[in-house]
Amino acid sequence: MSAAPTSQARAIGAFILITLIWGSTWLVIKDQISAVPPAWAVTWRFALAALGMFLLAAVRRERLLLSREGMLLALPMGLFQFFANFQFVYRAEHFITSGLVAVLFALLMVPNALLARVFVKAEVSGRFIAGSAVALVGIALLLLHEYRAAPAGGAAVLTGIVLTCGAILSASIANVMQATERARRQSVVLLIGWAMVFGTIADALYAWITAGPPVFDASPRQLAGLAYLAIVGSVVTFPLYFALIRDWGPGKAAYNSVAVPVVAMALSTLFEGYQWTLLAGGGAVLAMIGLLIALSGRK
Repeated sequence: MSAAPTSQARAIGAFILITLIWGSTWLVIKDQISAVPPAWAVTWRFALAALGMFLLAAVRRERLLLSREGMLLALPMGLFQFFANFQFVYRAEHFITSGLVAVLFALLMVPNALLARVFVKAEVSGRFIAGSAVALVGIALLLLHEYRAAPAGGAAVLTGIVLTCGAILSASIANVMQATERARRQSVVLLIGWAMVFGTIADALYAWITAGPPVFDASPRQLAGLAYLAIVGSVVTFPLYFALIRDWGPGKAAYNSVAVPVVAMALSTLFEGYQWTLLAGGGAVLAMIGLLIALSGRK
């Protein structure tokens, strides 16, 4: 087998693994913020994840310090990805359902593709545009279904949507930073590790200002959820995802956000008794068809 098909198969495997893991994290996040203020929940997650990332770098025998260029990149990446993005997401789940947040996040592919086109001159193929158009119809159906099912009032839903849009834009900026030539010269693991350090510092300052002194729930259930989000949902996935951005480009890599809500809904069916409707089923099918169209063909 040639190197190119092997590399592509590895990338597809990473894409599937990231989707399955991040599809499961929405349920865990909901449980975490039921016991700890959202701002502190984010802080603990990335404090532990940063430690895990440096342990991974040590196992890989990498230097634990970045160059000055790397540090100057890790700082804004951390503020956008591991501070603003996740603070917006965790706060949004106080106003709207995790399903609605997950579905809204499927729109990440749009700013990713547009910003990548502007700042890193990434090409946008006709196949990607066609697949995205189909997927967006599916996302719209899923969004309509989740909006109808949301128990919150109109003002709360609007607040949640605005917060989620802030998260999407923040994540997109960090994603495109990862696709730049400057980022490609850095170790993925170390860049993420230091970005998490900077993000955690900002998270802790914000949490203390908005939610008061540290709040930590040491119950076994909460500790297990924290470990899952930090290690499996962050240390395992972010290096794979950022490597995918470098390989496929920000637009295609963000297509995992299209599949994630479908996985989240499937898991909710198993663990929360989620009831599928024709609207939700049709939206999920269209989203998957769009994904297949956009990701097929050449890179």
